[in-house]
Amino acid sequence: MSTVFTNCHFFAGTNATVQADAWFVVDDAGKLTATGTGVAPAADTAVDLQGGYVAPGLFNVHTHISLDPQTPDGGAGANVVASTVRATRHLRELLKSGVTYIRECGCTYDIDIALRQMQKAGQLKQVPTIMPAGGLFSMTGGHGDVPHGGNVVDSPDEMRKAVRTAMKNGAEAIKLVATGGVMTPNDFMNDPQLSTAEMAVAVTEAHHKHRVVACHAEGNPGIMNAIKAGVDSIEHGFYVNDDEIDLMLAQGTYLTPTIVADWAFPKYAQGKVPAWMLKKATDAYDDLCHNIMHAFKRGVPITLGTDAGTVFNDFTMTPIELQLMVENGMSPFEAFNTSVNGAKLMHVDDEYGTLETGKYADFMVLDADPMQDVKAFQQADKAVYLKGQRQY
Repeated sequence: MSTVFTNCHFFAGTNATVQADAWFVVDDAGKLTATGTGVAPAADTAVDLQGGYVAPGLFNVHTHISLDPQTPDGGAGANVVASTVRATRHLRELLKSGVTYIRECGCTYDIDIALRQMQKAGQLKQVPTIMPAGGLFSMTGGHGDVPHGGNVVDSPDEMRKAVRTAMKNGAEAIKLVATGGVMTPNDFMNDPQLSTAEMAVAVTEAHHKHRVVACHAEGNPGIMNAIKAGVDSIEHGFYVNDDEIDLMLAQGTYLTPTIVADWAFPKYAQGKVPAWMLKKATDAYDDLCHNIMHAFKRGVPITLGTDAGTVFNDFTMTPIELQLMVENGMSPFEAFNTSVNGAKLMHVDDEYGTLETGKYADFMVLDADPMQDVKAFQQADKAVYLKGQRQY
């Protein structure tokens, strides 16, 4: 059964062009078989999109679906039942916001792995495609040493065994912690944590299984340690410098800024979180915007991720990350292209990320042109489709 979608403005995501009077055809596997303008071809079913703006679904490469953004500690101590219910709700919020594919970056109880297995079996509907990571990898007392949330390792050998075990259990991505962070009380962004040797072992083991390695790294020297270890993406990278950028460019390392995670603190957290936590975030904001945009202008590939689940950073805010990128100097297309970079980072860009023939028809339908105003992605009642089937 084929479906032709007609009467739309079509943004494929490959460049900034938005085609008027457009149509596209989706086959019974959920892939695009043809696109065009003018008179549409015949198909088994026709859907009139009533002049809406079609855009590819977004990739969010940094989420924490089991966390509660309304509590200072993320609700990490909740039991597995409460955490699973919460994670499922958050997945549906992500999809409603236009996110059709996620990479988890640390999930309590390995809930993301279990949900991904249910998704593959057709038992979990109306959620984005999940690339699960399970628990993240931290040193004892490190930023990721939280209840039910991670793998605590303190040597290369411990790392090797833990990464192999995680992949055996279903982890499709590996998340490391190279520095302190905002949400832990006894460390700072410039505190190095996992060593280069420990992280290099994780990268070697993950790459043997064609897995992607993300690394929480906010300050120095942890950012450089992670890049030298060969990670695929630096997460946050607030204090990335030119020496690190040089090496990232040489190695093809991606950078996921998660600007909105820091932006949310002064906007929503005043008087609701400990003073030390608020100070860490607000002190860093101007620096991170400057440093991230400097890396972008030098050519580092930027990906779209929000750190969703952290304090007051909920699962509807992926489109706000795009807005913040534009406010800091990107064009609407350059901001959107960070989503396409996410598909490339995750090695799924042959079938996802843009609306080209042969790729899955994961898309949203908006009332306004997102290449004219990136805030169009923030529309609350947008239609969202997975593989050509409407979900919301």
